[in-house]
Amino acid sequence: MDKVVATAAEAVSDVTDGVSLAVGGFGLSGVPNVLIQALHERGVGGLGVVSNNCGALDSGLAVLLAAGRIGRVTGSYIGANKEFARQYLAGELEVELIPQGTLAERLRAGGAGIPAFYTPAGVGTQVADGGLPWRYDGSGGVAVASPPKEVREFDGVPHVLEHGIRTDFALLRAAKGDRHGNLVFAKSARNFNPLAAMAGRVTVAEVEELVEPGEIDPDHVHVPGVFVQRVVPLTAEQAADKRIENRTVRG
Repeated sequence: MDKVVATAAEAVSDVTDGVSLAVGGFGLSGVPNVLIQALHERGVGGLGVVSNNCGALDSGLAVLLAAGRIGRVTGSYIGANKEFARQYLAGELEVELIPQGTLAERLRAGGAGIPAFYTPAGVGTQVADGGLPWRYDGSGGVAVASPPKEVREFDGVPHVLEHGIRTDFALLRAAKGDRHGNLVFAKSARNFNPLAAMAGRVTVAEVEELVEPGEIDPDHVHVPGVFVQRVVPLTAEQAADKRIENRTVRG
């Protein structure tokens, strides 16, 4: 039952070229930076990443993206990541953009054993009709486009069929975790982390604080240990390393 792994490098030692990864985080919040850095140092490539976005500034998944280690991204937000946009438009990266709520539910459904579901989100757009550019040819043309999806009416309202997502691995960051893999997230850092945890066949969590089993009130557990296979305790320095994407002031 003790799922603690001494180092991030050991925790991702069986991640190989071409595997799929569900990665928690939103912007700079709740991003498993230590595990991502360990993957970068491991040198694996051709990764299929499922994440809300692909890193911000020069941290998170942006580290793997800049090194050319990511082959495909399923996500909902490109944002201000100029390298992401460059690789996508140059045909170096395949990108499946889907509505944010749909992404969340596809991860949750996959983890819950639900193969597919219907949603009204995207009906009447290229999300349902197909034709979204998944990969460009580098010359302005579309090399691979999204296929059309099944649309069905429920109570007179059209819904599009979306499939659940399962990935080979999942990487997350939690504020607190115990040796059995029960996790607690802090405020907005919760974001996509619980959903990524459910979707991964092998889920690895880096935790800012490691506690003993029983120290977390069961009512406070956000992700139960059944979804987590490995726990990596962070050092005090790693846990305190939290950047701010956009600093603002209030008058």
